[in-house]
Amino acid sequence: MHHTPQGECWAITDRAAGNQRQALALADCLGLPVRHLVLSLRAPWSWLSPRLLAGGRLALPAAQRINFAPPWPTVAIGCGRSAALLTRMLRSLTDGHCHTVQILDPRIDPAHWDTVIAPRHDGLTGINVLNPLGSLNPIDDAWLADGRQASPALGELPGPRTGVLIGGRRSGIRIDADYARRLAQHLLARRRREGGSLLVLTSRRTPNAVAEVMRHIMRGVPGLMWSGPDDGPNPYPGVLGWADRLMVTPDSVNMLSEACAVGCAVHTFAPEALPPKLARFHESLRAAGLLHGVDDDVPVRQVPLRETQAIAGALRERALG
Repeated sequence: MHHTPQGECWAITDRAAGNQRQALALADCLGLPVRHLVLSLRAPWSWLSPRLLAGGRLALPAAQRINFAPPWPTVAIGCGRSAALLTRMLRSLTDGHCHTVQILDPRIDPAHWDTVIAPRHDGLTGINVLNPLGSLNPIDDAWLADGRQASPALGELPGPRTGVLIGGRRSGIRIDADYARRLAQHLLARRRREGGSLLVLTSRRTPNAVAEVMRHIMRGVPGLMWSGPDDGPNPYPGVLGWADRLMVTPDSVNMLSEACAVGCAVHTFAPEALPPKLARFHESLRAAGLLHGVDDDVPVRQVPLRETQAIAGALRERALG
């Protein structure tokens, strides 16, 4: 048994949902009380994070400074660029008593933190760097069971149920109406062969034109279309919990990692060459048998990619001994 000091674990993020999910998923596994601080830096610190240390806590607006104050945490987990300055700062503010963790490549020497967690495709290595294959997330059997319980009606849709997770543009990747029409042709052709239903979810980054194409093809197809609060509460956990198969656009490391954590077959539609870093991530998922092409026939179940517990275990050893 580890002795657990009575301090807190701070999860420090900006407002980005993807950063919050990673930091909180890891923090929740450590067995310490968790405090989530959503902090934003002022200029010029926001431009230069995590390089500019001078000025210390003045980097935060006055209203946020009161939260970033003693008693300091035992462990601090940051995710994203603005958090990186604050986790770096905590090391000096606490004379090294707080174990500082930064998720995602901080783009400066990882030695400024006690532990850095950067996915393998980033190519960042070091004595204090942990390299999961994908991004950290809360998905395990209990999470999926909760999702099914929250959306029982999805369990009554005809199988096979194909969950379709749609992201959006990022540099070097086009997710536009044309892409959506081509993806839809594959989905509808498969449904004609196998029957079943489609559970389509868009994200905050999905262009309206893409959501419109998907809404149009869903007329007359059993299933679900969700593209924002107007369609009711986000059924994402239910879709992952009930899906027999997932089809995921190629743009988001977080979305692909979460899909691969479920344990059903995961497909992607990537008609054009991907940017190099993302291509390396796709390659490693394919090599591990976790990701398949849009029309590949593959076993229904696959071993889920669940790395958060193992990373948390390594972190507990380092931080709490």
